[in-house]
Amino acid sequence: MPATPPPPDTAPRITLSLGLDDTNLVLEALGQLPFARVYQLIAAIQEQAHKQLANQPADGGTPA
Repeated sequence: MPATPPPPDTAPRITLSLGLDDTNLVLEALGQLPFARVYQLIAAIQEQAHKQLANQPADGGTPA
């Protein structure tokens, strides 16, 4: 039986650096799992991605 992960607010945090295509692939894979199990993770990934992409200029270069 798999171990139950700790609640998100007490779990250790890690930082991943993925390209947009890889991030979308992760989200696509998560979409194959039961919604009740992954919806919070999907929302967290989308929230972080939106914040980071909002800081990028439209041409993909470095912000001024």
